Amino acid sequence: MVDAENPPKLVRRRLNRHSSLKSGRTIVARREPLKKAADRAAAHDKIRKKQLLRTVITGGGFALIFIILICFSFGLSHSNNESGVINEAVSYKPTIEIVDEDATSGGIISNRMKDYVGQAEFDFRALGLVPTKAVIPKGAIREIDFYLEGYSGFIKTTLDRGTGVTTEDAKRVLNYLVSKNIADFEYIDVRLEGKAYWK
Repeated sequence: MVDAENPPKLVRRRLNRHSSLKSGRTIVARREPLKKAADRAAAHDKIRKKQLLRTVITGGGFALIFIILICFSFGLSHSNNESGVINEAVSYKPTIEIVDEDATSGGIISNRMKDYVGQAEFDFRALGLVPTKAVIPKGAIREIDFYLEGYSGFIKTTLDRGTGVTTEDAKRVLNYLVSKNIADFEYIDVRLEGKAYWK
């Protein structure tokens, strides 16, 4: 018989300490965090793939722009050649006498000096000046002196400067000397950029 005043007590069995199940949890509840971690890994992979795709598209875009620019510049140079513009350097042969005062060279004048004299002769004539001869002074390496028709002195030039700016500087100094009524001079030195000397 069951005593109404003293009902029997329920005896709980001691939980197995090695059991991985705890009170209030089920097997399904334990699998959910694993599923969430897998979802996180999949989402991370998805983001990584998007970043890789974005990098590939950006790199491809830059490569395409580069190719278009090269094709465009090639097209411009090709159309310039078709329109009659020549991209090759023009070489002028000197018609004036070239005198080498240095006996050690044996009278051999380099092609570079000949080209320089020819170009300078052309530029002098374009400015209304007539060169009569070019002299390579004794002991000079890069200097060439030009004698002009109608002037007693000569113009000192150097291979290191372009003939266009050199002849323009010489013309300015000659105009200055004429404005000051100076007819006789020994030389005009236009070897340095931005400076000119006369004696």
